[in-house]
Amino acid sequence: MRLTTKIYRPNTATSIYEFLKMFPDEKSARLYLEQSRWNGNIECPRCKSTKIGKWGKNEGWHRCNNCRKPFNVKTNSIFESSKIPLYKWLFAFYFMVTERKGISSRQIAGKLGIKQKSAWLMCQKVREAMGNCKKNYIFKGIVECDETYIGGKRNRHSDKNVAKGRGSVGKIPVFGIVERQGRTMSMVVPDTTKGTLQGIIRQNVQQGTVVNTDEWKSYIGLNGDYTHLTVNHSARQYKNGVASTNTIESKWALAKRAYHGTFHYISPKHLQRYFDEIDFRYNEGNCKIPTMCRIDSLIGGCWNGRLTYRKLVGNVAEGG
Repeated sequence: MRLTTKIYRPNTATSIYEFLKMFPDEKSARLYLEQSRWNGNIECPRCKSTKIGKWGKNEGWHRCNNCRKPFNVKTNSIFESSKIPLYKWLFAFYFMVTERKGISSRQIAGKLGIKQKSAWLMCQKVREAMGNCKKNYIFKGIVECDETYIGGKRNRHSDKNVAKGRGSVGKIPVFGIVERQGRTMSMVVPDTTKGTLQGIIRQNVQQGTVVNTDEWKSYIGLNGDYTHLTVNHSARQYKNGVASTNTIESKWALAKRAYHGTFHYISPKHLQRYFDEIDFRYNEGNCKIPTMCRIDSLIGGCWNGRLTYRKLVGNVAEGG
């Protein structure tokens, strides 16, 4: 019997060993971020002037000849005022784009050798950058829409234990859109009424698109602008020709495995950031995309300004 040899296909993933060789120290990480941010054409992060001079003896520092203020690659970014070295930031990027179900702040803290509180703030800043990567995308072709509810299954005091098991009482609604073989978006919503859900659909889905939903009453009336197909989940119908919501249901299943298995608890005021992370891994961080391309996409969302701890949590510190 003749044995056939498999054709070698290079892996698109970058191993941890290879990644550490690429960014062994602060200088290598700084040069990589400078190239990503400015591509050799340095401009002031404050006034956007290109009249730049050197400042001080420290490498990486510049001075704007227009507003006369010093800056470096961390200025006006998620890295600003952070005492965590840049190569540790990039290492956190690596884990957050490669872990399919996410990674907790405690795990990040252990891998980077920092405190859990610092790791939590770092992760929230990275999720902010992932949210900044969202584009004004109009869904078309064959689209699936669905809503889900997050939270509820927790041990509580008897006077607060109102949302165990199934049902939406005490839980947070999240609405999602998935384009088959395309992109996705998730949005934490105040309710799942007709006005809310159809308003989001009409704003983000091109007219004439095939829209697949379940039998929830809030979707009634889409036929005027869309080809609306439904499946009746209450009758155990999960596919009816083209009609199906299996793609977005798979996304919800992954999100809930991340919630229950990795994060365990997410504060309602931070829930949108966690779904921004899930959307990023679906859109920009898909495993079919090379690891460094995923990280480059994430770095592109880092330059939209500073996110402070006070602005993030106010007077209340959160875990997770």
